[in-house]
Amino acid sequence: MSFFNKVFASVGIGSAAVDTKLEKDTYMPGETVNGVVEIKGGKIDQQVDEIYLTLNTTYLRESDDKKYTVTAAIEKFRLTTPFVIRANEKKDIPFSFQLPFDTPLSIGRSKIWVTTGLDIKGGVDPSDKDYLKVVPNPLMSAVFNAIDNLGFRIREADCEEAPRRLRGRLPFVQEFEFVPTAGLFRGRLDELEVVFFPSGNGMLDIMFQVDRRARGLSGLFSEAMGADETNVRLSVSNADIPNLQQKIQSVIQRYS
Repeated sequence: MSFFNKVFASVGIGSAAVDTKLEKDTYMPGETVNGVVEIKGGKIDQQVDEIYLTLNTTYLRESDDKKYTVTAAIEKFRLTTPFVIRANEKKDIPFSFQLPFDTPLSIGRSKIWVTTGLDIKGGVDPSDKDYLKVVPNPLMSAVFNAIDNLGFRIREADCEEAPRRLRGRLPFVQEFEFVPTAGLFRGRLDELEVVFFPSGNGMLDIMFQVDRRARGLSGLFSEAMGADETNVRLSVSNADIPNLQQKIQSVIQRYS
């Protein structure tokens, strides 16, 4: 083993390489993600302290009236205990993990990806990046369909820093912004904002922010003071899907 091989490996040249292959690239929150991490040894034997996967996204954080994009780790999964990867050795590490129920959906500017990292003693840690497409589960899809049938169209979807009262284990929530373009609420609402709070027991909490359109002088004063917005929560399950549109319409109508 040459001295130069050791030196180059310590700065990432001729070091071990990693490539993660997912069984597929489209998942629903709560679904099991399967795949394999392929490792190829470099020019020398190297001690790997651990292999880990990190599920990531970005969200908007506001500070001093400016918005910044911040990367957040949704979850981290450790795959191995310490081992040695021999020079030019090929090793496959299969893995399986559940996609967290609060993983954002791949809608709008929201991106979700998995990074694979190797902690290598005395060397540069190699990494790999794989994007996921996260799609709504049947209950979420039913909510979107109901809102669409009520004449709303999605205008924007973003992950934004959550106020403390709405913050769970993650520092952000994903917000879907809709505008009424037809139907009962056209001309009555400026917009409808929707935030999902999923749980693992089949229930979905939905927060609606109903933004009423200003009508008359009192409406203009309410809008200026922010009193034209109402936040309301609705809890639903798969059993509610047949009547979901009626439930959502009733909630919006009550506060519009």
